[in-house]
Amino acid sequence: MRFPTAPALFVACLTLAGCASSSSPESVLAPRPSGETTSSVIRPAAPVPATAVGPAATPPESQEALAWAGPVSEPQAFAPMEREAGMPVPIERPIAFVAPENPASGAAPRTHVYGHRFRDAKPINFGRRSPHKLAVHGVDVSRWQGDIDWAKLRTQGANFAYIKATDGGDHLDPMFKKNWRRAQAAGLKRGAYHFFYWCRTAGEQADWFIRNVPRAPDALPPVIDVEWNGESSCKRRPSPARVREKMQVFMDKLERHYGQRPIIYTAPDFYRDNLEGAFPNYPFWLRSVAAHPSKVYPGRKWLFWQYSGSGLSRGVDGRIDLNVFHGSEGEWHDFIAARSI
Repeated sequence: MRFPTAPALFVACLTLAGCASSSSPESVLAPRPSGETTSSVIRPAAPVPATAVGPAATPPESQEALAWAGPVSEPQAFAPMEREAGMPVPIERPIAFVAPENPASGAAPRTHVYGHRFRDAKPINFGRRSPHKLAVHGVDVSRWQGDIDWAKLRTQGANFAYIKATDGGDHLDPMFKKNWRRAQAAGLKRGAYHFFYWCRTAGEQADWFIRNVPRAPDALPPVIDVEWNGESSCKRRPSPARVREKMQVFMDKLERHYGQRPIIYTAPDFYRDNLEGAFPNYPFWLRSVAAHPSKVYPGRKWLFWQYSGSGLSRGVDGRIDLNVFHGSEGEWHDFIAARSI
């Protein structure tokens, strides 16, 4: 179809302007909360607190939009810049992901491991390779679990918890600070995770995570959550090479800051699109709620398995994600001891 000259010129200008605004794969969106959430937990019908509720001695939780763990340090001179698209991503990294060869002596005493007492709204029969045969179970949480009774949750079998901290380059989960503090007080081993947003630079996102997540000596390794989210305002799906490049930049920066190799959390579709055979020297946390991970991610070693998104437990209203550590109780204690200072 042929357009008149003036409208055609106008359409062409708009097209060129749109291309110019999105030509850089690392273009930054307007500085407003990204609205990202993991898709594994159904949001409750009841209202969710918009802010955390801390003790009176802490700053008003209305200030949670600001970072609470201090300023971001300036990047070191030797810190790598983000690589250009198409450049190879190294598969060998300098720091072992599991533990130092000679962990420091004087580690904290072993904590009690509670047996699995969770229920499931949609139970799955995993057969002989059931997650229930593994010793150490845990959960992952975000603001959508509301106000958690951490002491009750622990006695139900939550020996560890991964807590939603950040996503994108500007959003802090409003319950993170409260959950981080109370999980530790209840005796759980806890770590923080970041939901990766494909329309922000990896460096910005790493800085935001570092700014908001304390470098605690007893924390589990940080987690990068990479998956496609159909509800996201960001519809960009970079190429597999670009995805891995951005992940590497983010993980390198966290590893330098926290001294632990980050864990990669992912889901089946994203894994097939981008990660099959990649990052062999990184620990993986795999979502597989209908079959054992060996069937969904053949050949992939894993550290944590998210086996349910419909768990039920005392201490939490509604559903909660259930996870299990890949190892015995003794191996869990060794894993924790290697992270104690």
